[in-house]
Amino acid sequence: MEVRVRYAPSPTGLQHIGSVRTALFNYLYARSIGGTFILRLEDTDRTRYSEQYVQNLYETFRWLGFYWDEGPDIGGSVGPYVQSERFDQYRSYAEELVSKGEAYYCFCSEERVAKMHSDSTPEEGEGGPASYGYDRACRSIDPTEAASRAASGEAHVIRLRIPLDGTTVLNDILLGEIQFRNADVNPDPVLLKSDGFPTYHLANVVDDHLMGITHVLRAQEWLPSAPLHLIMYRAFGWAPPHICHLPMVLGDDGHKLSKRHGATALNEFRQKGYLREALINYVAMLGASYEEGRDLFSLEELGTLFRLEKINKAPAIFDYQKLEWFNGQYIRQKSDGELMELVLPYLSDAHLVEPTPDNRHRTLIKGAMPLVRERLHFLADAPAIMAYLFRDPPLAAKEEFIPKKLDALKAAAILAIDARVLAACDLDDIHGSEEKFREESAASGMKFGDLLMPLRVAVTGSRVSPPLFESIQLLGLPTILARVEASRLHLLA
Repeated sequence: MEVRVRYAPSPTGLQHIGSVRTALFNYLYARSIGGTFILRLEDTDRTRYSEQYVQNLYETFRWLGFYWDEGPDIGGSVGPYVQSERFDQYRSYAEELVSKGEAYYCFCSEERVAKMHSDSTPEEGEGGPASYGYDRACRSIDPTEAASRAASGEAHVIRLRIPLDGTTVLNDILLGEIQFRNADVNPDPVLLKSDGFPTYHLANVVDDHLMGITHVLRAQEWLPSAPLHLIMYRAFGWAPPHICHLPMVLGDDGHKLSKRHGATALNEFRQKGYLREALINYVAMLGASYEEGRDLFSLEELGTLFRLEKINKAPAIFDYQKLEWFNGQYIRQKSDGELMELVLPYLSDAHLVEPTPDNRHRTLIKGAMPLVRERLHFLADAPAIMAYLFRDPPLAAKEEFIPKKLDALKAAAILAIDARVLAACDLDDIHGSEEKFREESAASGMKFGDLLMPLRVAVTGSRVSPPLFESIQLLGLPTILARVEASRLHLLA
């Protein structure tokens, strides 16, 4: 049997960590078993639909670097892959259930149904509570009469006939056997709305069947809709796909991950400067394990190692500090050229360089990569860390220049010594330059750190900076001496 899985988002919001985890697990399972990964857009919720969310979907996965085998943008054998382009078939399947006695026409007004809903708690899930709390008033209408009224044009919806007793059993790959009392299932939900639009539940089941979906991997928040879907499969006489409800992703407080915990939308992670490799690696480990004692995996390795039996039942905790660690690890694996290309957009956005920098700036940026690599937690850190390389830093407060137990006059005198020693250095010889300062320290009886502190602040604008002598080499003697003199005069003012 060919394994076919799908990611079926509703374009009603930006892609976020939870939805990307669902897509990634489906992708990895398909890759691990030689299956097919499908994208289907479930756009039946027209009130919240936006084309910008569709574009965000495509942009997100192009950036992440894993993609579907069939979908709206690349086609496939079971398209179209957008539900709004498949409406005709939903009506025919809804009518089929009516003819089988598994569904019925309902003529209740929207006002009457809304009144019943007002005191009810909606069922979770995209597509919304189509008929939560409905009293089944039209269920007993004679089918012939109902068909006649519908044919005459009387406004109606089609509702699924949920069994009044018995149980529906879900054999979940992860959670095992779960029994649902039919009496507790959303009573007779709407399948087809009065305007001919299908509800999420009908479109989801019909499309999974027609597209040959063999396995459904989705978040556990969808568990309440499982019995409804299984009842529908049984009503059609179709075998349901294998279902696996993935563990929830929670914040460190044990509640469902949300904006109060930090970034959740993929756009936010991209803007902050997370690497795609770090996000994929970390998200893949949210609720799953691979090789014991190992943390870093490429996308290809994850696709080889992924196993459904290695998914955990317990919720996964999203740890931003752990993700930051992953990001740092992948930043440090980048070559100087690769890292330069990654930080360039951030330097450009900060107006430190042009969007297409000249060769001089490219050489400078690439040369700075060994200096800043260990200091970058995120790519967005680069402008603040590297700004001193492109423009003179603002003169720091006087106390920043002054070593312990000294004063401004003494710090100014130290800068004069620094300028003299620098003029005698071969800046291409970093080790030799540092040695000359050590010799000056020994000869003058001044602490080596005290000799360098005012110089570091003059060059970089901060006591904490990338390596000093490497920075001096990159900037060149004229720029360094000009900054030292400006800082010396600042201390004397």
